[in-house]
Amino acid sequence: MNGLLVFSGNANRPLAEEICRHLKIHLGEANTSRFSDGEFNFQILQNVRGADVFIVQPTCPSVDSHVMELLIMLDALRRSSADRITAVIPYYGYGRKDRKEKPRVPITAKLIANLIVAAGANRILTMDLHAGQIQGFFDIPVDHLFASPVFVDYFLKKQIPNLIVVSPDTGGAERARAYAKRLNTDLALADKRREKDRANVVEIMNIVGDVRGRNTLIIDDMVDTAGSITQVAVALKQAGAEDIYACCSHAVLSGPALKRLEASPIKELVVTNSIPLNSNALESSKIVCLTIAKLLAEGIKSIHDETSVSKLFI
Repeated sequence: MNGLLVFSGNANRPLAEEICRHLKIHLGEANTSRFSDGEFNFQILQNVRGADVFIVQPTCPSVDSHVMELLIMLDALRRSSADRITAVIPYYGYGRKDRKEKPRVPITAKLIANLIVAAGANRILTMDLHAGQIQGFFDIPVDHLFASPVFVDYFLKKQIPNLIVVSPDTGGAERARAYAKRLNTDLALADKRREKDRANVVEIMNIVGDVRGRNTLIIDDMVDTAGSITQVAVALKQAGAEDIYACCSHAVLSGPALKRLEASPIKELVVTNSIPLNSNALESSKIVCLTIAKLLAEGIKSIHDETSVSKLFI
């Protein structure tokens, strides 16, 4: 791995350290402290001139602080003459605002992309974007990985009988269909209606597909307040489903999420460590966390070696 350096901000340092163990390198040396007023005090403590540098920094809560950390680190590396700088963003915050779905609102996913490019990123490595078209918001190469190999391997090993995959909405049907194909099973979906002008509030109308007497697996890219996924689980139970499993790449789990999950009919929620879980989530008997460190390490190695990343999609 000659010439390869990996740095981390404060968003998910344990993930960055695990990635480095897979790559058999040490995490880059840098000061990532803060001034007394809260400003990020970043300094690179080793030579990066001519190096192929990767910054591991999901823009997870607190989103604004971690976005600023990423921008400041990119600027410092660019000014320190790094040869190429790749922003490794396992979770891309502000990804939900990818279009103008109503008047006088921003397209924040595009704004963040502009800021990252302006700060000095030459390439992006990310995973399970909320909307695939966000790749097109960047004017630099984007490698978009999926957590599906990690999840599919886990659920194949569980050997859940009579399983059917469920998409929580029509927008996630393509993602759920890919899982159903890999798991060699059927597909159903929830007809989800969101209340007008109210974020994080949904109303599940009905389930499209026969789930009666079957074990179900809800597939989603993220769980924030868990309102949507728990309402889907209730609708599945009302439709006659047996055990209900769920998986999501990004466990934001904000606000009442944990209480809702504990009170829901969901038997197990499987997540990744793209976002660090708090102690309450780690202690929950319903939450299983799988690591994506090896997947991201292989993506970093492929970019560094100039080999195809598409092999990771299989």
